[in-house]
Amino acid sequence: MVQVFDRRALNRALLARQLLLVRADIPVYDAIHHLAGMQSQVPIPPYFGLWTRIRDFQPDELSSLIMSRRVIRIGLMRSTIHLVTDQDALSFRPLLQSVMDRGLQGSYGRQLQGADLEEIAEAGRSLVETHPRTFAEIGKLLQAQWPDRDATALANAVRNKVPLVQIPPRGLWGKSGSAMHTSLEAWLGQPLISTMTLDVMILRYLAAFGPARVQDIQTWSGLTKLQETVDRLLPHLLTFQDEAGHVLYDVPRAPRPAADTHAPVRFLGEFDNMLLSYADRSRIIADEYRTRVFTDNGIIRSSILINGFVQGLWRIESKKKHAVLTIEPFIPPEADVAQALKEEGMRLLAFAAPDAVFREIQGI
Repeated sequence: MVQVFDRRALNRALLARQLLLVRADIPVYDAIHHLAGMQSQVPIPPYFGLWTRIRDFQPDELSSLIMSRRVIRIGLMRSTIHLVTDQDALSFRPLLQSVMDRGLQGSYGRQLQGADLEEIAEAGRSLVETHPRTFAEIGKLLQAQWPDRDATALANAVRNKVPLVQIPPRGLWGKSGSAMHTSLEAWLGQPLISTMTLDVMILRYLAAFGPARVQDIQTWSGLTKLQETVDRLLPHLLTFQDEAGHVLYDVPRAPRPAADTHAPVRFLGEFDNMLLSYADRSRIIADEYRTRVFTDNGIIRSSILINGFVQGLWRIESKKKHAVLTIEPFIPPEADVAQALKEEGMRLLAFAAPDAVFREIQGI
């Protein structure tokens, strides 16, 4: 008999993998490695994502890793900026070249038709390795060599062919700055790692997000046609089913808690990978709430987990020494849940606004 996982059992497995049942006592670098990266096209949300997952996390811990070049912000899965370890950046990027190519073709294929992309990439690499540059600068400088081409398309051709890193102060807590880019190889002083296989990447995904379908792995990575690779891994995997009869794959020693395991309230930052890493997101968010979290302009809003599922939104506004956390539950919470939200919310405010003299929670 094949074990069947219902929605709640899948939810508890996900929370366990994502360090959300109990905050983890592990170094920040190890947590980012375990999570196989964190989506980070907006620089600050990963700080909240780590705060909610790691016991006593402090922002300087991540900022120091970024400054020391041990943690990188780079386009990877789904051709989106992710925060990853230095070694994952070097090994994931070659495996995801087809994702980058498809994204470029879909967005700028017409503007770049007939262009020698390798020549453009070589020129772009020289520019960013000589001096870190913004996309606007890259495009403008390349347009001097290719005046008949769109500057934005040229810059994105470089992003596609050259692994570009967004360097500090971009991504540092309490800092701001334009997105300046150099190549990953120049930033780390190392070549890309070509020996990592898709097999290993899939196992990493399952350890952080499983049990999951092949379609889920493809949604997370942006890669396609992975069934053959998963089939090759079958001797190393466990198989289950969901309630619809779909095959789920998992790594043997990963946690799979009981469906009735208690799940504490948690605050997730914008663009949390849990909401973006499945073809079927019902294990973490109900379809009826999806449009309240996923906006028309592509923002995935900061959300609240109640009993393991997305059931509300949050935002913080700070004015001088006054910090206000507004919580928007989708349904009125029970008294014990409201109290838990207030207690966790005050901890969140202390983290986000440590210098505030007055902290307030609104909405519950």
